[in-house]
Amino acid sequence: MSFLWCELAWLGSERAAENVLIEVDGDRIAAVRTDVAEPPAGTERLPGLTLPGLANAHSHAFQRALRGRTQAGRGTFWSWREQMYALAGALDPDSQHALARATFAEMALAGVTLVGEFHYLHHGPCGTPYEDPNAMGSAVLAAAAEAGLRTTLLDTCYLHGGIDTEPDAIQRRFCDPSAEAWCERVERLDGGPQARIAAAIHSVRAVDPQSAGRVAEWAGARGLPLHAHVSEQPAENEACLEAYGRTPAGLLWDAGVLSERFTAVHATHVNRDDLELLGEAGGFACLCPTTERDLADGIGPARRVRESGSLVVLGSDSQAVIDLFEEARAVELDERLNTGVRGHHAPGDLLRAATASGYESLGWPEGGRIDAGALADLTTVGLDGVRLVGTTARNALSAAVFCASAPDVRSVMVGGRWIVRDGAHVTIDVAAELAPAIRALAP
Repeated sequence: MSFLWCELAWLGSERAAENVLIEVDGDRIAAVRTDVAEPPAGTERLPGLTLPGLANAHSHAFQRALRGRTQAGRGTFWSWREQMYALAGALDPDSQHALARATFAEMALAGVTLVGEFHYLHHGPCGTPYEDPNAMGSAVLAAAAEAGLRTTLLDTCYLHGGIDTEPDAIQRRFCDPSAEAWCERVERLDGGPQARIAAAIHSVRAVDPQSAGRVAEWAGARGLPLHAHVSEQPAENEACLEAYGRTPAGLLWDAGVLSERFTAVHATHVNRDDLELLGEAGGFACLCPTTERDLADGIGPARRVRESGSLVVLGSDSQAVIDLFEEARAVELDERLNTGVRGHHAPGDLLRAATASGYESLGWPEGGRIDAGALADLTTVGLDGVRLVGTTARNALSAAVFCASAPDVRSVMVGGRWIVRDGAHVTIDVAAELAPAIRALAP
């Protein structure tokens, strides 16, 4: 049993609570008390604002090697994809592990305690399976465990290069022979104590409706989350309409994919009917604003997603930036630019998207909140740095969302164990590991 005394803590309301005592028993929060002026002897003090651990609901860890190498010059999502494919073609289990370990440790420094890794790089060159057909996924799981994060490995079904199109040489690395073969391979994955295995459909471009239905059936029988890229690009919508006469969301609805466990990733170009379907299903929409603006994808309809009945969650996606505070404020600020109106999302709503809703989307409903019985996953933001000095209980939530950045994170706990102390990872020299891992792939 241990005690943590928080100067300020967010307990789910629209104002931070003061003098909060958190009792931790093993990997869980045993009790929470407010207005505790004098904590028990031996209590650890956490100055600043303590939040539930942050959930990064959509990550491609290997794309961290592209940061700073694809931003300059004219182009589109599709030209960026060619650069990303070149990187994907160079990875093997060892380089995947090294890069993912350092990237996940960078996430820990940014306050992330749970990551959803949307994993589709399964096989060797030209699609030849490794001796262990899950070697690449196992490398990701090991990397997250070593970095101290919880993980949901969203093992991704990928079958085609496009609608009615054979995969190219690089895409064959992503592909299983069929949805049934995907099911059989994923059954052999072992997550470990801080990881869970879930399902993903890459997109309607890469998975036909019948196969998407089979993946949904597999996930549904096990009560697992199911994620998919949905309407990230107008060209995706156009191809789907031409081939099937339905939008991607409509096609997935017809295939039985949408449910309360479903997360539509991006949803940037969904229409009103799509939003109604997603809302009726009662699931989630994962917005990744730093990637969406980097790739010129567009601005996601966050307010309309929320009003339709879906929950908004957040992801760092391509790792152009790893900063969930930036993702959260971008949801509001991008919508302000798009509409000319301020105040679409309250700070508490944006923090919920980065914590409790993200945990639920990734199949960890017992996390993402500071409450008795919840997972002891905590992130403390310092308030004494230049960005946040002067913050009080009255404005702490607004300051965290609209002013904080990853370097303001001081301490991170996962399952009752510290993985970041005083702004440094407790076991990994993150910059020292990132440099060679990136250099080996993107010199």
